[in-house]
Amino acid sequence: MGDAVAAFEKKLCSEEVTQVKDIVEKYAMIPGGLIPALHEAQKILGCLPRWVQEYVAERFELPVSEVNSVISYYSLFSEKPKGEYCIGACKETTCYVKSTKEIVRKIEDYLGIEAGDTNADRKYSIEILRCADACGSGLIIQITDCRC
Repeated sequence: MGDAVAAFEKKLCSEEVTQVKDIVEKYAMIPGGLIPALHEAQKILGCLPRWVQEYVAERFELPVSEVNSVISYYSLFSEKPKGEYCIGACKETTCYVKSTKEIVRKIEDYLGIEAGDTNADRKYSIEILRCADACGSGLIIQITDCRC
């Protein structure tokens, strides 16, 4: 058993270990199985911290950097726990010009957290989004259920 597997097993309760192991084993030998495995694992764990990435990389026989690249690229994945609700603000040019920065600052002040963080009761997270694809509509702020 590799170091990543041992570290993984120490961090979780036995039920979570079993569930995530089953998911990873189910997808490990399927071409294109990495993204569905990460998605299902995140549903169970709430996020994909480095030690989970190391475990997945070992089981998929991939470099950890490749697993991290997928997690970093897709906004649906998170390395940190998210709140129940995600408040997202578009950072692209049109929205930025229409005061995204000021709106985000007010949300941060109200919740007492910074963009990229989750408040203490894990109710809200603030995220900066890539283009929300509504440039003609003005500033985009979206609130979504992070548990999906």
